Parts: sequence; C-alpha cells; structure tokens
Amino acid sequence: MAEGLQVGDKAPDFSLPDQDGKTVSLKSLKAKQVVLYFYPKDDTPGCTKEACGFRDSSRAIEKANTVVLGVSMDDAESHQKFIKKYSLPFTLLCDADGTVSKAYGVYKKKNMYGKTYWGIERSTFIIDETGKLKAVFRKVKVDGHIPEVQAALKG
Repeated sequence: MAEGLQVGDKAPDFSLPDQDGKTVSLKSLKAKQVVLYFYPKDDTPGCTKEACGFRDSSRAIEKANTVVLGVSMDDAESHQKFIKKYSLPFTLLCDADGTVSKAYGVYKKKNMYGKTYWGIERSTFIIDETGKLKAVFRKVKVDGHIPEVQAALKG
C-alpha cells in the first residue's frame, strides 16, 4: 500500500523522536502543512545540499504555514551534529528501525558500486492541514527540488 501513496491519500501517521529526543507526531501538526522529506544520511553531499536548500528557503516555507521535517535512519547525536554544522532551522526525525520510511514506501533495496543494500530513497511528501497528501516526490534529484516543493505548497 505504501508504495502507491498518491496525492489525496491520507498520510500515514507517525510518531518519531527528534534530534533532542522529543516525540513529534503528525497528529501534533494539524492546522499546518508539513514538508516531510526522507533522505539517506546526515552530512553526505546530496543530503547536505538538500538540507541547506530547505534551510535557505525556510522563511518562505514558514510563511506558507508549513513546517519542514527531515527523516533519516541516523540517530539523535548524528542529527544534532548535522543541524549544528549547517545551522538547520528545522527538526530532524530519527527513524532508526525504518518503520515510518516503510510506511511511506521509501525504504528500498538500493545499489551502489555493485553492492546491494537497504536504505532510504530520497523522497518528499507534502501533507496538507487535514492530513492528506498534497504532493508526492519520489526518487528526488536535489537540483531544482526546493523550487518544486515551493510551487507545490502554493498550488
């Protein structure tokens, strides 16, 4: 089911610890739009570029009554270092066992340099104030992604 999440579907609920160990749930964010972006690993080139893109457009995104949440399988300590190093103004969630990544259909078998492994496929979901998916971006290419997200928030 998660594989086929589409615009208009109810977003799978989640409850995950953030970089400070506080629990963040989708239910607690009602009345706001949510940009939920899944990324493979803290402080790697593509993930850093994407996070800094969200950082650099965070004012405009917040003006659209929207909160940005990054999700990876990294632990809280890794998230804290990543946030500090790049002055990220948004929350990063720890999906240590991949439960939420699986619910959103982004935990995939990947292949790098001939090695097969399981991990997060870069993906972004925009969830509207009612908890429904407003936009779905799979297999995200970092270049040009932030303007796509901003356009979807306005649309």
